[in-house]
Parts: sequence; structure tokens; C-alpha cells
Amino acid sequence: MEQTQTSHNGTGTATQGAQRRVLVVEDDQTIVDAIATRLRAEGFLVQTAGDGPAAVDTAEAWQPDLLILDIMLPGFDGLEVCRRVQAQRPVPVLMLTARDDETDMLVGLGVGADDYMTKPFSMRELAARVHVLLRRVERAVVAASTPRSGILRLGELEIDHAQRRVRVGSEDVHLTPTEFDLLVCLANTPRAVLSREQLLAEVWDWADASGTRTVDSHIKALRRKIGAERIRTVHGVGYALETPTP
Repeated sequence: MEQTQTSHNGTGTATQGAQRRVLVVEDDQTIVDAIATRLRAEGFLVQTAGDGPAAVDTAEAWQPDLLILDIMLPGFDGLEVCRRVQAQRPVPVLMLTARDDETDMLVGLGVGADDYMTKPFSMRELAARVHVLLRRVERAVVAASTPRSGILRLGELEIDHAQRRVRVGSEDVHLTPTEFDLLVCLANTPRAVLSREQLLAEVWDWADASGTRTVDSHIKALRRKIGAERIRTVHGVGYALETPTP
């Protein structure tokens, strides 16, 4: 096992004796080496895979806590890797794409990715997002084990915080952990407009305005699942969750 060290650069630290495992799936060796070096400096244990089949096999054998996954891969692509890994066990996925193509982003979110980054990206931001995704998983575990009274109902929209489940009418809606947190953030103040920067800070713990397109893409994915009419866009400002008029 490779030696690691705990980071002191402010993006977060690994818990001693409980190092998190990150599987990096990317066929560009230069990018792989850069990501692995940065994450090991942050205190993570890192393994890598360079194609789709190797990624699925490594994920099954090594049981990573998080997956960093390029879309374009030999063998089969990152979307198929995401589907197969998520079928084995739920694991947070940060997807990488070489194209600034919103369709790629929405498809990635649709197959179970929690966040995405477009190349080129800074290693500082990538490390920060890894920490954020892992903290979100920890918060979800705590929330699931903490009793909360009642279920939030906004018309036909029903949010069960304890089970992290959402229903629209009589239908269960499958949301990724990020989509659930985003919906809850909007539902905490229904009809109030939250700026992209507010949502980015509260849901992603990321205060850099350069990430606001991430918010937009997650909003689009969320609209497709709960109904576009339930989330109102205030152009130049942000978003609001619409509720039935009393």
C-alpha cells in the first residue's frame, strides 16, 4: 500500500486510520498521474483503471468509496461503467468529460453520477469536490439514522428525509444523493428564490462561482424527474421550488 499524507491546504483532511478509497478511471496517463498524485497528497488511497472492463472489475474487487470516471474510455464508455458499478453497490461518482456538452452531463447524471467536471480542470477544485461528495455521503448516513418527525408534502410532491425518498403522486422518484440534497435545499424555503451561488454553497459546499453551471445541469436533471413546472427559473438570479397555491 502506498504511503499517503494528510493535506494541510484547507480543502479537507482524511481521518487517520480511516482513509477513503478513490478509484480513478481515465485512459490518459498524464491525467491519471496528476489526479492520483493530488489525491494521495490529500490523504486518500488511490487505484487506477484505464478502460471500462478494468474499471468494473477493480470497483468490484476493491470497493472504493468514490469513483472519478472519464466518459470516453476503451472497452466500453464511462456511462456503462457507471451503470454497472452502481448495480453492484451505490457509490458516489464524479464524472469527467472532455466536451463542454450539456447532453453528456445530463446523461451522466441520469445513470447515477453525482457531479461532473469538464476538462481542463484545476486539481484544487477536483480535490475539493471529492471531499464534498464524501461529506455528503456521511451526512446522508447520519440523516438516515436520525429520526425526523413527519414527511414534507408540497402538493403531490412528498419528501421523506429519514429514508431519503421522494414521491410525486403515487410514483417513487429515483434521485441521486446530490439531486435529493438540492431538492431539500429548495424545499426548505418553498417559493423563495435561491441564487446559484447559494445553492452551490449549501449543496456542494463550494463557494466558487465558476461551478454554477453544475447547479444548472442538476436543476435540469431534477426537473426531468419531478416535473419541470415545479422549479421556477428567475433569470439572472436562480431558482425557486413552486408549491400549490393555498
